Amino acid sequence: MIARAVAVQRPSLFQRMAQENSTVRRLDGLMLVAVAGLCVIGTLLVWSSTRTWAPGSTGLVKKHLLNEALGLVVCGLVAMVDHRVMRAYAPLVFLLSLVGLGLVLTPLGATINGSHSWILLGGGFAVQPSEFSKVGLLLIIAMLLAQPSEGTDRPRGIDMALVLLAAGITIGLVMLQPDLGTGMVLAVIAASGLIIAGVRKRWIVLLALLSGAGVFAVIYFQVLEPYQVARFTAFVDPSVDPRGVGYNSTQSLIAIGSGQLLGKGLLGGGQTTGRFVPEQHTDFIFTVVGEEFGFLGSVTVVILLGIVLMRGLKIARECEDRFGTLVAGMIVCWFAFQTFVNVGMTIGIMPITGLPLPFVSYGGTATFANLIAVGLLQAIKVRRRTFT
Repeated sequence: MIARAVAVQRPSLFQRMAQENSTVRRLDGLMLVAVAGLCVIGTLLVWSSTRTWAPGSTGLVKKHLLNEALGLVVCGLVAMVDHRVMRAYAPLVFLLSLVGLGLVLTPLGATINGSHSWILLGGGFAVQPSEFSKVGLLLIIAMLLAQPSEGTDRPRGIDMALVLLAAGITIGLVMLQPDLGTGMVLAVIAASGLIIAGVRKRWIVLLALLSGAGVFAVIYFQVLEPYQVARFTAFVDPSVDPRGVGYNSTQSLIAIGSGQLLGKGLLGGGQTTGRFVPEQHTDFIFTVVGEEFGFLGSVTVVILLGIVLMRGLKIARECEDRFGTLVAGMIVCWFAFQTFVNVGMTIGIMPITGLPLPFVSYGGTATFANLIAVGLLQAIKVRRRTFT
């Protein structure tokens, strides 16, 4: 009897993706939906705030869509990497981020909006290395603090000292640009990493003292540019110069307040169309939400950002690997702080620091950094069962 070879049909790509143990099934779908929703909203807002002056009315929108598309591809690639591999390459990523910050201080660097933080690539594109330094710093901090001392779950003293050194070098290079907003985010990343790692209270006190000394040094040596000092002055009293340093804050409040409950509709905002609020497609994009989509639209954006934060906290809590927990926790603190500062400065409860709204504001490098962070969260989520 001649046996016939039976051809076994290989499962299709969609069938493999639908399998229970597939990588796609283990992704955090709710987080990805929230991020996608924020990207769509951001694209609409960038279009609305730039259509009257951007080249061809859609020039910046096309560039923004390209940045988002490339960022999502990078996010997917990062999500496929085992985060134990990320731990091995953390020193390299950190060193590359320092090289980028160093190049900004050479003739290759360029000044945009008063901050010498950019490297021009040509063709209308530029890269801001300080955004990538957030990823580099949190990876090296997680690597240093992932190995606790023997007999305890607290990190070793030498590792904590190295964390402070790494954070100090990174923040120092950023403040030389100067970029106060990014420097604050980097400080929050470092502080949150130490707290999540369970350092002793005396280290927290030391960190607070060092932070206070840093603030004193910035003021004493006049590191900040005059326009940055003016921003703090306007925060204390916006009415001191409503047509000068207090102009942004005043116009921002007018734009958000005029939207009331339901807003004036997409493309219907007078403040947005008239460009009364400077940098409305980047740092002040939340004013477009308030004016054109009203209070309900603003709450929707905040809820979507809240979903990203809550899912990130869930990933950090359920990860059995210390390195993954630290990375996820620091990313959540990064997004939470940046969201609070950005929204806060548009409604007058925080000084203007030039921080974009994650996933919503226009900006290629910031978009890449944010989506790389989402990819890191997804990579940790996908492989957390490895340690069960």
